[in-house]
Amino acid sequence: MYAIVEIQGQQFKAEPEKFLYVHYLGDEHKEGDTVEFDRVLLAEADNAVKVGAPTIDGAKVVCQVLEPLVKGEKVIVFKKKRRKGYRRKNGHRQCFTKVLIKEVVA
Repeated sequence: MYAIVEIQGQQFKAEPEKFLYVHYLGDEHKEGDTVEFDRVLLAEADNAVKVGAPTIDGAKVVCQVLEPLVKGEKVIVFKKKRRKGYRRKNGHRQCFTKVLIKEVVA
């Protein structure tokens, strides 16, 4: 059983007992909290596929927050214009939330 769920504008394949790194959910979610995502776009159970238009009514994905704030790899942004003496170096680390998928209700 799996589902395609939309979480903060991104689509993820959700399967029970799997981990997901989603965009940072904010300070309101602590470690051990339960989070439900109801924008399920597609669900598959027992080789029967349900496709929403755009979402499936009554379907949801129940997750548990394992780590509320996980930082991703550092990305270096370097800008340069040749022969002009223009150089700018900037770094960025994206914030994620690690969740464990408990169940998919379709």
